[in-house]
Amino acid sequence: MKRIWIFTFITFMVGFMISIQYSSTQSANTIRDTRDVRELRDLLNQEQNKRQFYNQEIEKLQTLLAEYETTLHNHEDVVTVLENQLDDLKATASLTEYKGNGVVIRIEPVYEEPYVGENEQKQPSPELFRFLVNELNFFGAKEMSIAEERFITTSAFRDVNGDTQLNSRRLPPLPFDIKVIHDNPERLHNELLVSNSLEEFEMAGFSLSIQIEEGMVLPAYEGIPRVRYMEEVKGE
Repeated sequence: MKRIWIFTFITFMVGFMISIQYSSTQSANTIRDTRDVRELRDLLNQEQNKRQFYNQEIEKLQTLLAEYETTLHNHEDVVTVLENQLDDLKATASLTEYKGNGVVIRIEPVYEEPYVGENEQKQPSPELFRFLVNELNFFGAKEMSIAEERFITTSAFRDVNGDTQLNSRRLPPLPFDIKVIHDNPERLHNELLVSNSLEEFEMAGFSLSIQIEEGMVLPAYEGIPRVRYMEEVKGE
């Protein structure tokens, strides 16, 4: 009799565990991707852009390696290759002017003078600028400058006593322009016309006017690049 109860108990536990596993499997199968086609298309475009960028970088490195190998025994050619590489690095670090086609975004106040009870604000807040820059990067902006101040990877917007600063420099009073270089200026122009930045700036009392422009020249970054988390390794 005791063996029958033990067998019954073990059978019950095995059946209970099987039912839990079956229920978990069924629940997992019912979980579906709720993202729409537009979101999936955006993700696909992002991955394709990353792949294209990495392929271009690999091609550049392979070309540079081939140049080093061909000029290894000629001192003058090695110097030329190194100088060209230095120029490329300066351009990558935004330490030189950048030329190209793109769009110009002019920021202006909606009202010439603040109405009664409104706090006077000369420039948009750092949060608004960050929102706009994030959208521009999402749309594929290559380089940009804000009020003739070059925007780089380490650039930051800060609020100092009510004034918005970029690269530790105070932005001038409105109006001023944001110049954005893009591979497809017309596409960027159309994307900005339906972007959330227009609404965000308008709600804050500013208007954005956008136009395509060819042959723009962005100024070089005039600050001193700060390198962190990297140190020189000296040979033995």
